[in-house]
Amino acid sequence: MFQGFKDFIMRGNVVDLAVGVVIGAAFTGVVTGFTNGFIKPLIQLMGGGSGVGAGTFTVNKVPFDYATFLNSLITFLITAAVLYFFVVLPLNILAERRRRGEEPPPKAPAEDIVLLTQIRDALVAQQGQNRGYGDTPGRHQQ
Repeated sequence: MFQGFKDFIMRGNVVDLAVGVVIGAAFTGVVTGFTNGFIKPLIQLMGGGSGVGAGTFTVNKVPFDYATFLNSLITFLITAAVLYFFVVLPLNILAERRRRGEEPPPKAPAEDIVLLTQIRDALVAQQGQNRGYGDTPGRHQQ
């Protein structure tokens, strides 16, 4: 059960999605602050309004806040562009390189790992040679 969960989590798509969500959530706060502090006042200035009614229009005494909508739209576009160019595109390029085999080969195992592997192989070979001599498999005759 745990191995299946580990395999699921270690899939590239799940990890990429999790990273994208976390980065997107954090970056959305930055972009929202930027658009609320700079873009929305510019929209209100271009709309010709000042004070409380800036960036709105009224129909039958009901205010419509178009500046907030445009601000949210710009926030979305900036966030989506940054996530695409800094998360999605580099990961897609890396995945393509992996498919083409351009990724560098894995490092050779450390010397201690090689030595342990050799010891394991020697023990397995020794056990295979001793199996026919005793009543109990894997035990040496005395």
